[in-house]
Amino acid sequence: MQFPHHALISAAANIPVGSPIPVMSFSPLVLPAGNRPVDVDLQLRVTAPSKGDGLAIVLLSHGLGSSNWLSSLDGYAPLAESWAAHGFVVIQPTHLDSAFLNVTGDAPAGQEFFWQSQARDLSRVLDQLDVVAAAVPGLGGRLDRTRVAVAGHSFGAWTASMLLGARNVDPRTNETFDALERRVKAGVLLAGTGAGGADISQSGRQIIPFYGPDFSTMNTPALVVYGDEDVSPFLTNRDADWHADPYKLAPGPKTLFTVKGGKHGLGGVSGPDAAETEDESPERLGAVQRMTWAYLRSQLFEGDTAWEEARKALGGLGQLGTVEQKGEGKTRGR
Repeated sequence: MQFPHHALISAAANIPVGSPIPVMSFSPLVLPAGNRPVDVDLQLRVTAPSKGDGLAIVLLSHGLGSSNWLSSLDGYAPLAESWAAHGFVVIQPTHLDSAFLNVTGDAPAGQEFFWQSQARDLSRVLDQLDVVAAAVPGLGGRLDRTRVAVAGHSFGAWTASMLLGARNVDPRTNETFDALERRVKAGVLLAGTGAGGADISQSGRQIIPFYGPDFSTMNTPALVVYGDEDVSPFLTNRDADWHADPYKLAPGPKTLFTVKGGKHGLGGVSGPDAAETEDESPERLGAVQRMTWAYLRSQLFEGDTAWEEARKALGGLGQLGTVEQKGEGKTRGR
């Protein structure tokens, strides 16, 4: 008997999604270092559907975490392959903060974890889409450059937030960093970071001393996903709802998907059977995969009903989570 999805997925299977098609994965695709803070080439993985044209693009920014491999182009297969199997081309950079590269000690003063470089990595990929498409066998001529989204998990969600319009004001210098990317039409923020200032714990101020987010300028439409059990005392004094701040503090249109019982791994978005995923669950992951795909589909394809169908289905599946929305339309930029 063939299963169309993991046999342990039950309720989440009621969230509608089209039949998957085989995907192809190409890596490493290497872009020369250019003006990165250290002389390390930008390595990418491209995951794409094996057929279809006019394909929308999702830039996927990895988080940190304790693993040696997942925080790189080798992680996040559960998201990249699921999205690609349903029509998206997913491009994953290995940022300079990756344990895979082991160069975080070389970060310039004020750029801990190369936080500014990460945002620039994503814009650089968009600058060189012709190079990317030409390098991947069978991908040339299949991309729709007018349909671009950005997604990120954990610290990668902060990177994605900046492309969506959020600014960072370094509390040490009051310097503002702006990385708004007008080519990006929508975003998905998974277990992202929340408000700064007094909400940052003592250990958090040591880990991310540069962090001073301003979500009030994040106007691009986004889906914020967080687990209601994702307590992160190493970063914040707040409870799990800190991770919902990009929804609460940003202007609409924004959407919030609260994952019931979810912790920072959201069921396993960074990789299957990962030791750092405290809430490993094919069911929970299945819900995240389906809801994020539906949101991206409807945001990038005018008139598409995938999100409304998914939202309606989730309404009868309270054990998986809830959705709320604010603002209307598809306004972008600022």
